[in-house]
Amino acid sequence: MKKQNANRGKTANRKKIFYAAGAIIVIAVYVIAFILPNFTSKEPDQTEYTFMKDGTLTFTDSLNNPITKIDLEIVSSDYDTQLGLMFRRSMEMNQGMLFIFPEQETRSFWMRNTYISLDMIFVNADKKIVTIHKNTKTLSDQSYPSTEPAQYVVEVVAGFADKYSLKVGDRINW
Repeated sequence: MKKQNANRGKTANRKKIFYAAGAIIVIAVYVIAFILPNFTSKEPDQTEYTFMKDGTLTFTDSLNNPITKIDLEIVSSDYDTQLGLMFRRSMEMNQGMLFIFPEQETRSFWMRNTYISLDMIFVNADKKIVTIHKNTKTLSDQSYPSTEPAQYVVEVVAGFADKYSLKVGDRINW
C-alpha cells in the first residue's frame, strides 16, 4: 500500500512537471512570436517605399507667375497621411508629396521615421503658402506647426524652398 501511494505521488509529480513544462513552452513560443519582434525591431515597417507620380504641382508667386514645377505624389487617406515619407531613403529635388485634408485648420507634422530632411510647406484653402519649415530634423518627434490654418501640406527635399526662393504668399496649383 505504501509503495502504491509512493508511485501515485511520483506520477502526480511527473504530471505537474509535464504540465509546467508545457506551459513554459507555450509561453516561450508566444513571447518569441509576438512580443520579442516588437522589442528587437528598430523600425516598425521595413518596407521599401518608392515615389508614385500622381501628377504635377506648380509653384507660382503671388501674381501667379510660374516659379517651378515638381512631380507629385498625392496623399489623402488617413493611413497614407500617417505614413507620409517615413522610411524612404531618398527623393529627387523635382519630386514632392502633397497632403490633402478635408478642412482647413492649424496643422502640425513631425519627422518620425523620416530619413530625408524636408522643407514643409503649409498651404491654405486658397492655395496660398502660409508657413514654410526649412531643413527639418530627420528621425525626430519635433513638431512643425503651421502658423495659420492650412488645408494642404507639400513636402519637398530640404533646400528646395531656398533654391527656388519660395516665400509665404506664393501659391501652388496641381
